[in-house]
Amino acid sequence: MTVDTTNTSNTASTTNTTNFIAASADTASATALFSLGIDLGTTHCALSYVDRAASDGDKVVQGVLDIPQLTGPASIEAKPLLPSFLYLPHEAELAPGDLALPWTATQDFAVGEFARSRGAATPIRLVSSAKSWLCHPGVDRRSPLLPADAPAEVQRVSPLTASIRYLSHLRWAWDQAHPEAPFDAQDITVTIPASFDPAARELTAEACKAAGYQHLTLLEEPQAALYSWIQASGDDWRKQVKHGDVLLVVDVGGGTTDLSLIAVQERDGQLELQRVAVGEHILLGGDNMDLALAYGVARKLAAEGKQLDAWQTRALAHGCRAAKEQLLADDTLQSVPDSVPVVVPSRGSKLIGGSIRTEVTRAEVLALLVEGFFPQVAVSDKPVTRARGALTQLGLPYAQDAAVTRHLAAFLSRQAGATEQIAGLQGTQQTASGSGASFLHPKAILFNGGVLKAPQIEQRLVQVINGWLAAEGAEPARLLDGANLDLAVARGAAYYGHVAASGRGVRIRGGTAQSYYVGVESNMPAIPGMEPPMSALCLAPFGMEEGTEVALDAQAFGLVVGEPVRLRFFGSSVRRTDQVGTLLDFWGPEELVELQEIEANLPAQGRTPGEVVAVHLHARVTDIGTLELNAVPVGGNERWKVELDVRAETSATNAEHAAE
Repeated sequence: MTVDTTNTSNTASTTNTTNFIAASADTASATALFSLGIDLGTTHCALSYVDRAASDGDKVVQGVLDIPQLTGPASIEAKPLLPSFLYLPHEAELAPGDLALPWTATQDFAVGEFARSRGAATPIRLVSSAKSWLCHPGVDRRSPLLPADAPAEVQRVSPLTASIRYLSHLRWAWDQAHPEAPFDAQDITVTIPASFDPAARELTAEACKAAGYQHLTLLEEPQAALYSWIQASGDDWRKQVKHGDVLLVVDVGGGTTDLSLIAVQERDGQLELQRVAVGEHILLGGDNMDLALAYGVARKLAAEGKQLDAWQTRALAHGCRAAKEQLLADDTLQSVPDSVPVVVPSRGSKLIGGSIRTEVTRAEVLALLVEGFFPQVAVSDKPVTRARGALTQLGLPYAQDAAVTRHLAAFLSRQAGATEQIAGLQGTQQTASGSGASFLHPKAILFNGGVLKAPQIEQRLVQVINGWLAAEGAEPARLLDGANLDLAVARGAAYYGHVAASGRGVRIRGGTAQSYYVGVESNMPAIPGMEPPMSALCLAPFGMEEGTEVALDAQAFGLVVGEPVRLRFFGSSVRRTDQVGTLLDFWGPEELVELQEIEANLPAQGRTPGEVVAVHLHARVTDIGTLELNAVPVGGNERWKVELDVRAETSATNAEHAAE
């Protein structure tokens, strides 16, 4: 977290990622030859581009970069996807030059296909799911903690470092393929989950900056997928939707399930798109399914008298990932086998002879993944929670309930009245009987994410959603056909960058995905056993546009300086009518969710430590979705800035006084 002080007259104050992005984004579009879109995924990365010079009006010339990567020792191939895996070999494991790439001969790690295949046999040296770790608030994401269960002799890296290495690889690959258009001079759009909080957005931007990304924009993945659908549909997209429709985007990727609702509105005779809501950050995706398959195969082997240890089970999970991708492929596009062999490496000296061979069948995959992760449930069902053990292994905070359909039901139920708070959409969610809907009724569905490439999973989700709609007398939701689900996000990001620079095409209006609040402690006499009541002051209402700053000059608050204090922040995805300055004394358990607390020691600057200074509050949503809070003394020119990032994690931070 960052807490710093700046003087309002000092324009050379602390440089941070946000300032870097805002300053450089304005200068890029005039000289950039390409708009690049990068999907920094949990299991794969991809880079798409729009050639601006060759694009004219509705004609968009777009491509996907084939990314050179190691597929074996000293073996390089170019593939459209870069697997998001990082392998840290033993110093004597490979021969000199085995890890060399066209742009470097001294690299001591591997990313991509070789990292994934090599790490499947040696998982203690494999870094995976770095993106999920990057948004984990319970760990220091700058500390070397991956691979999480590696022994002491294995060199570890931080989630931030792993992300930087993937992003750097993409940058070098582009520069090798397009020396006439250096990466540094192009407009770059990198995608993030819609449910990323401001801290995770800040870290992603920091990783991009460290990888040398000069002109950066962050875009939510569900929006990128919708942009890809719009680009692929051409003018026909306006014929497939109408005013009042709400589009549900379901993105089930390698690490997360991301849910978004986007409304179609008519303004001045033209259709517009506006994001209505995003779901909570649900750590549930392909990684969970790979592990579930691994445990299923392990139970089958145990019944045959072949007991696997924890190391072998982890290795088996990587083998099951590859088997799952083959067995769930679309059989209308390619021949799909009935089973795929899986090899579990031995822990003994006879690595080959001691290996355990088994197979995963398509029937097993469908039974476990479709029924286990996408069961038939009622829309009134809620995700199942259980009491946690007092002691647990450190790791990712996976969702407790593996049923994606229950998380979807809870999301749509929470947003039941969302359209009633949006001008022009009131009354569009009535049931056949005229009563209000018990959940928000989507009119169309767009799927994204590698998991949903499986037609069986896609069909199950459509079946479940339309069953909920039929129960309330609503029309079934229609499915919007998407493009290649592995590449839709990258392609949509590149198209968005092109649209933003050219001023043409449709834009999805978004702003903040939540309303943000800061806690204000009441001033009351000490009462034994009772803490002072806490109110919540709205700083940024739902939909506040990036780059917007508001001043709460009508209200003055007391700010404690010169001693450690706590700053509590809250977010809400359901309160849409609160305005800047709204003060809440009471709220329901589902209305506000507390975000990461900031501990700070704001410098007294000539005042008495512990003094309460009367201040006005200024709030700003940065270009990357980070919330900044500035406290300006009444009648003074100092400025204390509190930013929801992760620079100091949970430790107290002393703000520095900027030079006058």
